Amino acid sequence: MLSAGTKAPDFSLKDQFGKDVSLTDFLGKKVVLYFYSRDNTPGCSRQACAFAGAYEEFMSMDAVVIGVSKDSVASHVKFAEKYSLPFVLLSDPELEAIKAYDVWQEKKNYGKVSMGVVRSTYIIDEQGIIEKVMPKVKPDTNAADVLNYLKA
Repeated sequence: MLSAGTKAPDFSLKDQFGKDVSLTDFLGKKVVLYFYSRDNTPGCSRQACAFAGAYEEFMSMDAVVIGVSKDSVASHVKFAEKYSLPFVLLSDPELEAIKAYDVWQEKKNYGKVSMGVVRSTYIIDEQGIIEKVMPKVKPDTNAADVLNYLKA
């Protein structure tokens, strides 16, 4: 994982509308950058819905929520529509941001070892510096934990 106090790696990825989005587009705002493994899986859906449910509160704090997975733009469109997700979802099939943020790691599932995205969240300050690193977050509490951190 990257460390707090370091410059957040920039990237340019397609959002759910096929538009190019870069991290630098959000300079001047706090960015909640969360990485998840797959659209429409139970944990990832609960996590996304929790961020959607708290979206107004994030907006009132001038914070931008961005979800990143290796799913396609088409998959993100369906995911966002199904759950009425109001925030940016970025498609990273080449693992550009996923690897830059060191969330592509070895995972063990029922004894089987494979590479995958470790559910993690980075809070990036208005100058593009990583302020907080939240590794191996829980889908049900991630959004609330981020809000509590931002309010503190």
